[in-house]
Amino acid sequence: MPSRHVALRERVPAPLRQGLAQLREALGVPNGFDERVLAEAERAAAGVRMPDRDLTDVPFVTIDPEGSMDLDQALHIARDGAGYLIRYAIADVAAFVTPGGAIDAECHQRVETLYAPNRRTPLHPELLSENAASLLPDVVRPALVWELSLDAAGALTATSVARARIRSRRKYSYDEAQRLLDAGAADEVLTLLAEVGPLREASERERGGINLGVPEQEIRVQGSAWTLYYRTTLPCEGWNAQISLLTGMAAARLMLDAGVGILRTLPPAEDHAIERLRRTAQGLGISWPRRVGYPDFVRGLDAAVPRQAAMLNACTTLFRGAGYDAFTDGAPANAEHAAIAAPYAHVTAPLRRLVDRYAGEICVALCAGEPVPAWVLAALENLPTEMEVSGRRSSRYERGIVDLVEAMVLAPRIGQEFTGLLIDVDPDREAGRLQLRDPAVEARVKGGRRLQLGTEITATLVAADLVAGKVDFRAFV
Repeated sequence: MPSRHVALRERVPAPLRQGLAQLREALGVPNGFDERVLAEAERAAAGVRMPDRDLTDVPFVTIDPEGSMDLDQALHIARDGAGYLIRYAIADVAAFVTPGGAIDAECHQRVETLYAPNRRTPLHPELLSENAASLLPDVVRPALVWELSLDAAGALTATSVARARIRSRRKYSYDEAQRLLDAGAADEVLTLLAEVGPLREASERERGGINLGVPEQEIRVQGSAWTLYYRTTLPCEGWNAQISLLTGMAAARLMLDAGVGILRTLPPAEDHAIERLRRTAQGLGISWPRRVGYPDFVRGLDAAVPRQAAMLNACTTLFRGAGYDAFTDGAPANAEHAAIAAPYAHVTAPLRRLVDRYAGEICVALCAGEPVPAWVLAALENLPTEMEVSGRRSSRYERGIVDLVEAMVLAPRIGQEFTGLLIDVDPDREAGRLQLRDPAVEARVKGGRRLQLGTEITATLVAADLVAGKVDFRAFV
């Protein structure tokens, strides 16, 4: 019987195969796991010790993209007086990974799960990430359970995290959860998520956090057909993300108070970067009064309006420069993540991201009043670099795949004219980035110094390289 990955590879359109293989090789994307890693995973799955604390009576649910099997988080929300008690169960990956063992060493090489439409390149063997450690429904799993108390306004009042065994009751997709909410047929957890989520979004606005809300360019696979589309976020996705953000902020506060941990950081935008964006707004004809700060300005933009969509694209430049900061002898001076407008840590995706296992273990130890494990402290110095290098590879991989699909979709249409929006312009190179709606493509366009940001233009497709994933347009404006 063919393996799952072989079956998926057979669905890759022939024009993409060479380009995908070349991309994976260029970025050093690993393939399968060696026998030592797989054997250790089998032993770990068979011999995992469940925590003593029993929370299997709590009706947790998971909410993830359709088809996901690597389920890191399970959620339960209950009323607590005038406020709420959130229980957020995170897969206990450390229960399956021996420090210094074969899986651990492989994880430090892979660092994070990489995604392509035809296959995942997982951080952990699938026996763990999609089975024994995943918070699948109707099976008992070890977890790190965060208990977050909120007041009636959704503000955090108390935090704790400890190991427990749990049993998720149901696996929702985002689409299914939203349909149930819209129909008034959702269970209590989803209904309360629809209460707490907006409260947390209001808190984000109050503290000056930013969510750009730019539609995401994604690949849809139907059989052997790969197409591109722009995907907008459902309300329940935003609310679910707020629970993850809340947990990450609570984790950061625990670590900062103790003077040991690892944070996800983003420095505040420098004045000249904000001024550059103000000039961009002026060039696009978008009003940005001096009295209006950057967060409020961004929240007033609508991605459905072409010029405002171009402005949102320009605003993404302020998200560059994110990194990690590890510390063991006191809180760092610059601990805030500027886009979140609060200190923040990655703790909610340990099946898919290496750093979360370490940050989670720190928080469990701190809440228990115990020393942070030595194996965790030993890894902190190198973790920021490991995560940053892997993040760059992940971004290049995802962008490279989209570029290849763009080239495949457009290759039969060389010589045709398309209408699109200029979302970026480089006058020195007499070029820019052209966003098409149908097909959902973002590509390079050349057109001389008359290209103007935020304008809709007609351009001719002049090249589409299916191996390199390069598409070129020429505009006459």
